[in-house]
Amino acid sequence: MKTNRTFTMIKPDAVANGHIGAIVDKITKSGFKIIALKYTFLTPEKAGQFYEVHAARPFYKDLVSFMSSGPIVAAILEKDNAIEDFRKLIGATDPSKAEEGTIRNLFAKSIDANAVHGSDSDENAEIEGSFFFSAFEKF
Repeated sequence: MKTNRTFTMIKPDAVANGHIGAIVDKITKSGFKIIALKYTFLTPEKAGQFYEVHAARPFYKDLVSFMSSGPIVAAILEKDNAIEDFRKLIGATDPSKAEEGTIRNLFAKSIDANAVHGSDSDENAEIEGSFFFSAFEKF
């Protein structure tokens, strides 16, 4: 079943570079409603839990280290066709291949420091959003 919600994180690189406001502005101007928003920090243990699906992959340890290197902004967003529209808005994982004007084209530095995370499916959006937010924090 398709939902109209997705999950995103503004990653430590974009937070450290002062891009929170510009990214949130781009998201809301693209028609997304913010359902939940949190400025927080992932410990290595929490980052490991969040990315557990990648535990066997060679990049897992570096990913966990990067995601626990500074604060992040987690958010649940709502819009018709949320998953697909948000994936288009953020652009390709590699910012050098991201379309002009996408979040990663504008704010990411590399394939690893790529500014934002976006859920790839309705199921993952629900799992990822619930990792960060209780039912009482979703509006």
